[in-house]
Amino acid sequence: MRLDLLDHHSRLDSPIHRLPAAVKLVAAVGLVVATVLLPASRPAGFALVAAAVAVAAVLSRIPPAFFGKRLLLLEPLALGVAVLAIFQPGGWRVFATVMVRTNLCLLTMILLSNTTPFADVLRVLQRVRVPPLLVTTLALMYRYLFVLADEVGRMGRARASRTFSPQRGVAWRSLAGIVSQLFIRSTERAERIYAAMCARGWQ
Repeated sequence: MRLDLLDHHSRLDSPIHRLPAAVKLVAAVGLVVATVLLPASRPAGFALVAAAVAVAAVLSRIPPAFFGKRLLLLEPLALGVAVLAIFQPGGWRVFATVMVRTNLCLLTMILLSNTTPFADVLRVLQRVRVPPLLVTTLALMYRYLFVLADEVGRMGRARASRTFSPQRGVAWRSLAGIVSQLFIRSTERAERIYAAMCARGWQ
């Protein structure tokens, strides 16, 4: 199981990594809120946020290529949000503004997640009196993302060992089968886990 699936660089030694988790969480949320609330007519404000994120990224000593790969992976989310803006008054200008906002927010969250272990973030949430049920739910979601990733890896290796055709169509059909089986197995696992937790008095 890959233990660094989401926070690959979160345990490096850098000035940003050494900051308290609470400080980083507040700063990240502040940057996201500022990015969302900045008027579209203030490009200097977006440039200032981008500069702050860039300085923090350099100080974190995380390779720039890593940010590029993660942002590229999440870019469909940004595009999905921004495409809706094309049909609003302002058209492409609104689209560009939404893209800038979304990418800055994504970069901020990528930086936070890769300079702060998720367990530290959960401890901060507990200290600020976030409802325990929400904290527990986040912890379980984080934990079982790794379980699902491990399951996908096992299923992919099993399918590859039984598939001898190099044709792309066969590969796509295999992927569709893996996704459907993963959904079924995830649902069954969730029901077993919930039954086990209820048996132990969890509510």
